[in-house]
Amino acid sequence: MAALIETEDLCRHYRSGAEMVRALDGVDLRIEAGSFVAAMGPSGSGKSTFLHIVGCLDRPTRGRYRLAGEDLAQASVDHLARIRSRRIGFVFQSFHLLPRADALTNVELPMIYAGLPRRIRRERAALALEKVGLGHRMGHRPNELSGGQQQRVAIARAIVNGPDLLLADEPTGALDTRTGEEIMALFQALHRAGTTILLVTHEPEIAAYASRLIRFRDGRVIEDRVQEPRRAVEVAP
Repeated sequence: MAALIETEDLCRHYRSGAEMVRALDGVDLRIEAGSFVAAMGPSGSGKSTFLHIVGCLDRPTRGRYRLAGEDLAQASVDHLARIRSRRIGFVFQSFHLLPRADALTNVELPMIYAGLPRRIRRERAALALEKVGLGHRMGHRPNELSGGQQQRVAIARAIVNGPDLLLADEPTGALDTRTGEEIMALFQALHRAGTTILLVTHEPEIAAYASRLIRFRDGRVIEDRVQEPRRAVEVAP
C-alpha cells in the first residue's frame, strides 16, 4: 500500500534558556494510507511534536516530511494552512466547540472558513453527524450534550471535508472509561471505512485499539510494531 506519511531524519530542536531541547532527533517512519497507528511515550518523548509536524502545525529543524509524496518540510506557512484545511482533520482532548452554536453549525465551521455555500455546508455537516451517530442531535448545543456526544461532534467536524488523514491527540483524555470505548469504536469504524488515523495517547488501553504501535522516548522511536487491535464495543451514542 502507498505511503501517506514518510519522514526521514526528522528533527525538531529548539532552545529553552541555555539548553538545546531535541524534541525530535532523527525519526524515520513510513505510515501507509489506511493505517490506524497509535503513538505512545512519556511526557516530553516527542510524540506530540511528531503529531504537530505531521499535522502541518509546526515545521522540522531538519529532515524530510512527505504527505502523499509531497515534501512539506520547508513549505510556506500559507501552503501548510491549505494542506491542513483540505487534507487533515484534527481531534483533541478538549472539544473546542462553540458554546452558543448547535452541533450542525459547529460541524459547518471548516466549510465556512473554506467559503462553501450554505446549502452544501448544511448537507455535508448533516451527513457527518449521521456518520458519527448524532443525526438526532443536530440542533443541540454543547451544554445539551454529554461529553461523549461533544467529542462525536468534534470528530464530525474533523471529517466533514473528507480528509486524507485524521489526527487525534488524547481524544479520550477528558472522558470516562465507557465513553472512551465508545469513541474508540467510532475511530475503528472510520478506519474500516478507509480513514488513515494517527492517535497520540499515554494510555496503553487506548493504544490497544490501533493496529500499529509506535513508542517515542527522548525524541526517538524506540519501538514500532504491528499488533492485533482490541475490538471496541459499539454502543448507541
